[in-house]
Amino acid sequence: MGKALVLGGHGRFGSHVAEAFWNAGWEVSLYQRGTDLMAAARGADVIVNGWNPPYHLWAAELPGLTDRVIAAARVSGATVLQAGNLYVYGAGSPECLSVDTPHRARNPLGRLRIRTEAQLRAAGVKVILLRAGDFLDTEPSGNWFDRILAPKLAKGVLTYPGAPEIPHAWAFLPDVGRAALALAERRGDLPSFTEVLFPGSPLSGRDIAAHLETITGHDVALRGFSWWPLHLARPVWPMAGDLLEMRYLWNMPHRLDPAPFRALLPEFRTTPAEEALRAATAHLMDPPASRAPSGAAAPARAA
Repeated sequence: MGKALVLGGHGRFGSHVAEAFWNAGWEVSLYQRGTDLMAAARGADVIVNGWNPPYHLWAAELPGLTDRVIAAARVSGATVLQAGNLYVYGAGSPECLSVDTPHRARNPLGRLRIRTEAQLRAAGVKVILLRAGDFLDTEPSGNWFDRILAPKLAKGVLTYPGAPEIPHAWAFLPDVGRAALALAERRGDLPSFTEVLFPGSPLSGRDIAAHLETITGHDVALRGFSWWPLHLARPVWPMAGDLLEMRYLWNMPHRLDPAPFRALLPEFRTTPAEEALRAATAHLMDPPASRAPSGAAAPARAA
């Protein structure tokens, strides 16, 4: 156990990691945006970086936010636990992604992720980078699943953005939180920069539809997502272009190599896909109250 400072504690990644740490008996502080980050970091054993600005602000904000996290880690001596995604690999990557897969993204968002990860790797502070696929959350959080795929599930429709027969990497956020905790508790045994791929569940659109039919007890029709409104919206909505930029991931078969994760955390058990999907769709039928980690102050969501 120890003390964790969570940046972006109301975000998808940050809130679940904070909850896992709190439940394990850690002292958890959620960073209050606008306060002194260096002061907040003093005494922390782990700094959880869940900061994630909107896509259209990445170029302006991500490098600077990463520098601030590095500076806070230097002041405190804390390990940085960094959320990572799959954007670094780029289009045309092999189906099985591993820590040895080259980071060859050529699109702007991918290059920005490569740049920020390079900042962390070269910083000389201890870093655990936990890389995962698209999130399945337990409450509405604006992710691809609850905003695009499943909002019409009550009507028996699953809207899918890509080729429905190819595998796509999914990560159930409570599992990601538990994995982050397990890695943080092993930080003393890890190299100064450790990249860990969270395997989650590789599921095709057809797999998801089949699971949802079992969960709901009725037929689920698989329908394609219409991308043309995003093309029309690009002049007035910057994020439309960013969403189009990442479209390739929905047509590129991919999964994360599970072997290194299992070797590192052999006792870890991932929630079965159907159970995760059940939890991820419960709020679509009966929205719950907003959740914050028990015992932790609730900040404004960090940008």
